[in-house]
Amino acid sequence: MLDDLFAQLRTASAPAEIEALQNGIWQIWLTTGEAALDKQLEAGMRALQAADYTRAIGSFGEIIAAAPDFAEGWNKRATAYYQRGDYRASLADIAETLRREPRHFGALWGQAAILRQLGEPRRALRVLGQLAALCPHLPGLREQQLALREQLEDGSGPL
Repeated sequence: MLDDLFAQLRTASAPAEIEALQNGIWQIWLTTGEAALDKQLEAGMRALQAADYTRAIGSFGEIIAAAPDFAEGWNKRATAYYQRGDYRASLADIAETLRREPRHFGALWGQAAILRQLGEPRRALRVLGQLAALCPHLPGLREQQLALREQLEDGSGPL
C-alpha cells in the first residue's frame, strides 16, 4: 500500500491531492504495530506539542530502543531536537530516519531546512532534488529550489 501511495504522489499535481496522499502515508508511518509503542508515540507527540522537548526526546528515545527499525521514532526525535534548536542531533536522527525510509518526505524537508539554516545551500539543494523525485509538485518546493539556486549563483551564500 505504501508503494502505491508513493507512486501516486510522484504524479499528483493538485495541492489537495498531494496533501491527501501524504496524510495516507503519515497514517501508515505513525503506526508501530504494537499498542504499547503506539501509546508511547502518542505521549511523545503530546510532549512535542506542549514544547516539552526533553520529555518528547525521552519518549522517542524509548521507542527507538524498543524498535530501532521504526523510522518514525527517529523522525519524531529529530523533530524534537530541531525544535529545541539542536540541529546537529536533529540531522543525525534524520540520517537514521532516511536509512530506514529513504522516501521520508518530512525528514527530507526538515533536512533541507536545517542545511539552509546552517549555511549549506548546495547540500540543501541536493536534498530538495531528492524530495522533487518523490513529489515533483509539492507546494513550495520549486520556490525553495529557485531561492537556493539564486543564492548560489549570486554568491550571497557559502558554496
